[in-house]
Amino acid sequence: MRFMPKSIAVICVFALLVSLAAPFTAAQAASARPDKSSAGMVMTTQKLASEVGMAVLKDGGNAFDAAVAVGYALAVVHPVAGNLGGGGFAVIRTAAGEDATLDFREIAPGKATRDMYLDKAGNVIPQASVEGYLAAGVPGTVAGLSALLDKYGTKSLAELMRPAIRYAEDGFTVTARQAETFREYAPRLGKFASSKKYFLKADGSTYKEGEVLVQKDLAKTLRLIAGEGPDAFYKGAIAALIAKDMAANGGIITMADLANYKPAWRAPVKGTYRGYDIVSMGPPSSGGTHIVQILNVLEGYDLKAMGFGSSQAVHVLAEAMRYAYADRSEFMGDPDFVSVPVKGLTSKDYAAAIRARIDPDKATPSSEVRPGAPALHEGTNTTHYSIVDRWGNAVAITYTINDYYGCGAAVNGAGFLLNNEMDDFSVKPGVPNIYGLVGGDANAVGPYKRPLSSMSPTLVLKDGKLFMVVGSPGGARIITTVLQVIVNVIDHGMNIREAVDAPRVHMQWLPDELRIEKNGLVKDAADRLAAMGYTVVVRGSMGDVNAIMVDQANGTMYGAGDPRNEF
Repeated sequence: MRFMPKSIAVICVFALLVSLAAPFTAAQAASARPDKSSAGMVMTTQKLASEVGMAVLKDGGNAFDAAVAVGYALAVVHPVAGNLGGGGFAVIRTAAGEDATLDFREIAPGKATRDMYLDKAGNVIPQASVEGYLAAGVPGTVAGLSALLDKYGTKSLAELMRPAIRYAEDGFTVTARQAETFREYAPRLGKFASSKKYFLKADGSTYKEGEVLVQKDLAKTLRLIAGEGPDAFYKGAIAALIAKDMAANGGIITMADLANYKPAWRAPVKGTYRGYDIVSMGPPSSGGTHIVQILNVLEGYDLKAMGFGSSQAVHVLAEAMRYAYADRSEFMGDPDFVSVPVKGLTSKDYAAAIRARIDPDKATPSSEVRPGAPALHEGTNTTHYSIVDRWGNAVAITYTINDYYGCGAAVNGAGFLLNNEMDDFSVKPGVPNIYGLVGGDANAVGPYKRPLSSMSPTLVLKDGKLFMVVGSPGGARIITTVLQVIVNVIDHGMNIREAVDAPRVHMQWLPDELRIEKNGLVKDAADRLAAMGYTVVVRGSMGDVNAIMVDQANGTMYGAGDPRNEF
C-alpha cells in the first residue's frame, strides 16, 4: 500500500534558540515559538538533512520516503552519529491509522562470546568494547532503511539517495559544532589509518568551521547501494571490504554475519497517560517500555498543581525514573533470546505498587531499590529525526553508532565509520558501560544477539489521531529526555518549543545521583531536593530532541529542534 501526500511541503528548521544560561522563566516561555507548517515537517539535527527531507515531500514523496533520504543524508553530513555502520529503530504511524515499529538494531557477530571483553582474571579489559574493530556489531541501518522504503515508500532508493551522494562527492561545509567534535575526537580518529584519512587532514589537523569535507569513498559506497540495493552492503563489494578490514584489524564480523542480517518488524509498546495514547519502541529498546512505566507512576500525581521545576515535581519524577532504571538493569534484553516482561512493566497495577513505595518527603537511596516483580503483573504471557507529511503519515527514527564517531574505525575503501554498540551489552553483568548503565544476564553478550538500547522514538496520539512525534539521542538519558518533553506538554501545558527548551533532570538508579543541567533548577528547589536526600549534581546539557506536535483541529504542525545541540 502506498501513502501519498497531496501538497508541497515547506522547510522547517530550527527557530528561536532559548538560552539555558538561566533558569527557565515565564518570560522565556512567553517568547518561545515553535516552527509552524500546514504542509509537512522534517525535524533533524542538521539543516542540510532537513532540507533533503523537505525536498522529498515537496516532490510528492511521503514521510517514509523522506525518512530514507534523511537517513542517508545524515550519514554524510552528520558523521558524529549519522551512519551506514550503525543501526536503530523506527516508530511508524500511517495516515490510515496503522502503528508499526521497525528494529534495525545491530547484532553481535557469530563469533561473539559472553566473556569476550574480559581478561583471564575475569576483569573488564579497558576500552575493548568501546574502541576499535572488536567493538562493532553487524550494522543494520542500510537494511532497515530499505525495509521501511519497501513497505511504505513511494519512490526509488536511487532517487532518494542522490542528495547524499552529491554531498559526499562534492562535499559539505563543516559547522561550528562539527568542527568542535572533530577536535574533541581527533585522538580516537587518529588511531586508525582509515579514519585519519577520511576525517582528518593530511597533516593530522582537524577540519575547521566553514571548510569543506569531501568523502569520495563514501560517495562510491552510496552509489553501490543506490544501484544494487542493500545486497551491495550485506553480500557484495561493501561486505567484502568490511570483512577484509575486520580480518586485518582484530575484528570478528564475517561475510556470513553480514549476509545473515535481517531487520525485524515488531509490535509497538503502547500505553496511556491522562487520555493520550503512547506508541513507542519495544525491546531490544528499553525506551518505550520504561517511558510507559514512568508515565504510569506519574499519573498518580498532580504534576500540574505541583508546578514545573518544583522540588515536589522533580522528586516524584526522579523516584519514578529510579525504579524504572533498576528494572531495566534486570529484565531488559533481546526478546529473541530472553523473556522480557513488557506487559508487567507497563501495567498500571505495577506502577501503583511502585508509587506506594515512594516517600513524598524523602529520596529513596538506590541501595534500597531492587528490581521489582513485574512478572506478577504480566498476565498470560544517538541522532533522532521526526517527520510528518501533510497526508498524516508520521515516522520517528532514532539511529546511532553509539559513542561519538562510533568505535573510531572507518572501513577502508568504503568511507564510513563502524559502531561500538557491543558496549551496550553487559560486558560483565553488574559493571557499568560508558553511559554508567548497569545490566544483568538478560543483556549478556551472545552471538547474533541484539544489545539493549535506550533509544526511544515515540508517537503520542489523542483521540486516535497523531498529536506528537518525538525522540532524542543521549545514551542513558534518552528515556528521561523524551519523557520530560511529553510531560511538559501534557502536564505543564507547554507548546512544543517550550517543552523542548525547558531544563531537564535525570536519575538512572546507579550512580545514585540526581543530574541537573546548569542553572536548570532554582536554588531553593535544588536545596530542598538535597535536604530530601538527593545527591544533586550539575552536568552538561542533556539530549538533542527533534519533535513535532500536530494541532488536531486544523492539521497545523509545530516543530522544535533542541537548542542544546549536544551532538
